[in-house]
Amino acid sequence: MTDAATVSSQELARRIAQGHGDEPADLVIKGARLLDLVTGALVESDIAICGDTIVGTYGTYEGRRVIDAKGLIAVPGFIDTHLHIESSLVTPLEFERCVLPHGVTTAICDPHEISNVLGTEGIRYFLACAEAMRMDLRVNLSSCVPATHLETAGARLEAADLTPMMDHPKVIGLAEFMNFPGVIHRDPGCLAKLAAFSHRHIDGHAPLVRGKDLNAYLAAGIRTDHETTTADEAREKLAKGMAILIREGSVSKDLHQLIPLISRDASPFLAFCTDDRNPLDIGEEGHLDYMIRTAIAEGADVLATYRIASLSAAQNFGLFDRGFIGPGKRADIVLVEDLAACSVKRVLTGGRLVEESLFADRATIAPVGLGSVKSRKLTPADFAVKARDGETPVIGVVPGRIITERLAMALPSHDGEALPDLAQDAIKVTVIERHGKNGGIAGGFVHGFGMKRGAIASSVGHDSHNLCVVGVDEASMAAAANRLIEIGGGFAVADGGKVAAELALPVAGLMSEQPFEAVRHDLEKLRAAAKALGVVLAEPFLQVAFLTLPVIPHLKITDKGLVDVDRFDFV
Repeated sequence: MTDAATVSSQELARRIAQGHGDEPADLVIKGARLLDLVTGALVESDIAICGDTIVGTYGTYEGRRVIDAKGLIAVPGFIDTHLHIESSLVTPLEFERCVLPHGVTTAICDPHEISNVLGTEGIRYFLACAEAMRMDLRVNLSSCVPATHLETAGARLEAADLTPMMDHPKVIGLAEFMNFPGVIHRDPGCLAKLAAFSHRHIDGHAPLVRGKDLNAYLAAGIRTDHETTTADEAREKLAKGMAILIREGSVSKDLHQLIPLISRDASPFLAFCTDDRNPLDIGEEGHLDYMIRTAIAEGADVLATYRIASLSAAQNFGLFDRGFIGPGKRADIVLVEDLAACSVKRVLTGGRLVEESLFADRATIAPVGLGSVKSRKLTPADFAVKARDGETPVIGVVPGRIITERLAMALPSHDGEALPDLAQDAIKVTVIERHGKNGGIAGGFVHGFGMKRGAIASSVGHDSHNLCVVGVDEASMAAAANRLIEIGGGFAVADGGKVAAELALPVAGLMSEQPFEAVRHDLEKLRAAAKALGVVLAEPFLQVAFLTLPVIPHLKITDKGLVDVDRFDFV
């Protein structure tokens, strides 16, 4: 990609000459109808491209190469405004192979997951990948490593660790500021990061933050939020100048609740994001194209929806060189057959047609974080949970949400050990520290999986990414966890004390080295194995991964900061 800020005078001369029609354009798209994001009109027009830049519309052009797009509609490339590529379970270079065919030409990522395992090494790995990619991957630097004092992470990043990377050409600003209590109560470490990035974009993370708490949070210069789950909450945030990133991931599904916000008037202040979406869901449903077609099917205005997916997203993040099909803009173009169906037929990223040959000559980026799972071998006894007097706190899973419920149940016990109760759908959950820091192990109970036997283990465990295991019997829990230790991380399903299915994620215990097609195939086998255990959740593996995330119903803000309430002990 040519950086518009450093383009040479010779390249500018070429663009001007081709836009003026004085010489043939490098590429011309002919026959398509162009969606005007100002009026919503569909107008047949040539689209002339010089290198990676659109140089002509609403005219007729000659081109050295021509794409016949008769019968198709040209819309700007889609922009995912907040995601963690690690949750796609593939490396960034595989991620673009997965999502570019769905029209996603720009993604703004927070390498928060790999940062919590590897620190700056993980961020620099993402920046190296971004420089090699065909889509434009932008990076917001991870603001909360570790994300909480309640669990042991693999790294710690302070403001001084982040500022040396601030001026990398792929960096936009500071990623989601999860520690909103730290902002509100003026934690010195939080203030240092916010001050260092006060002249740059700062992403928010403010679930259920309202009233004066929200005012205080916004006063720190934070601009966006992707954790809004109701229209009422969103309207307050919009009224206070906060941009809302409407999210639809593999676990957190907020699109349907927020579709009523989508209008032409509100569209400048909205954008779409996926946050965490795996390749199985991308293959079965799509990516941002799925969000677009779903919103329109539920009654959202077509023009407003396409604005949100491109122009509004670009402007909210200061990417003024894209999001619109017009001269001088980056040639990110999606050709669809039908606007309502968002049926993507062809995609151009930076003026290059997306096809398999596009990826052939990319630079090779060596994986990092191999061998990051440093736990000792576990025994069934490690999964025992001490019985309590009276009722036992139980985490209640809410399908489609990362926010969980605080439940209390009277559980059976034997010899001082609390036992699962399948009649109440209460099974064990254990977290094992895997970064080689302290070897901590802690356990509790969870409701909502429907599991009748066996166990599921994951080395993806937001946000500190320790091993998390849910299960009915300790032998299966140990078998699943030990298999992840052997293969360097991933997901595993065990039944009867033996591993039934697995997916290796050796890159920091978060990502596969395999093509996304192979990962999708292994996820299908894992889902089938989980279903055989009785699991009723549509996405059980990411649900396991989010069990260790401290969230609002379990937390209380005091004058001393964030306090965990009625939750099992963390490692």
